Order: sequence, then C-alpha cells, then structure tokens
Amino acid sequence: MPSTTNVLDEARELVERRLADLDEERRRLERALAELGGKVKRSPGRPRGSASRTSTKAPTGAPKKRRRRRGGTRADQAVELITSQPGISASDVAKTMKIKPNYLYRVLGDLEKEGRVKKDGRQYYPAG
Repeated sequence: MPSTTNVLDEARELVERRLADLDEERRRLERALAELGGKVKRSPGRPRGSASRTSTKAPTGAPKKRRRRRGGTRADQAVELITSQPGISASDVAKTMKIKPNYLYRVLGDLEKEGRVKKDGRQYYPAG
C-alpha cells in the first residue's frame, strides 16, 4: 500500500499539471480572440507578469504606501461645505458631495464628537 505522503504528492502534481494545461489553453484562446478583434477580459487576481508570491517583499515593519485623496478626506470636505453654507442639512451635504446619506451621517457623528461641527435639529453649523 502506498504511503499517504506519496499519494498526496502525486495528487498535488496532477492538479498542478492540469492547472498549467488550463493556463496554456486560456492563453491560446485569448490570443485567438484578440486576433478576431474581440476584447480579452482579464480575470481577477494578479496581472500577468507581476511578481510571484515568493518574490522579495518589503521588509516587515516597512510603512505601506498610501494614495492620497485629492481634496482631503470626506470629513474635511463635509466641514468645508458646512462652513461655506451654515445651517445645511445632512441630506444636502450628501447630495453636494455625491455620496450616500447613511455614510455621511456616520461621518457627521464623528465630526460632532470631535467638536468640528455642531448640530441644531437637522441643521449643521461649523463649530466656533
């Protein structure tokens, strides 16, 4: 009777070979589609040619690069809008910012706790 590790190794190799075959077939089909003038759809995941999982990575503890948003954060944008239009309602702020009101209510609640805006009924004012 074969050992368990041997059976697992053989099964793993079979799956890897089949995946390689499928990858090659996909590449051939994408080339054929491109030659026929069709648009090749990319599957989710890593782009072709990118580094593999075992490639060199940033050292542990290295800061991650983050993209900065243009115009500041949503909170900053809301405060700017409330400052320029004191007494504006949350729904009007959301419409102007083109975001959903339920998200803005959370942002405004945090701004209230931080003391950056004040709420009076349904109207928001800049904190003085």
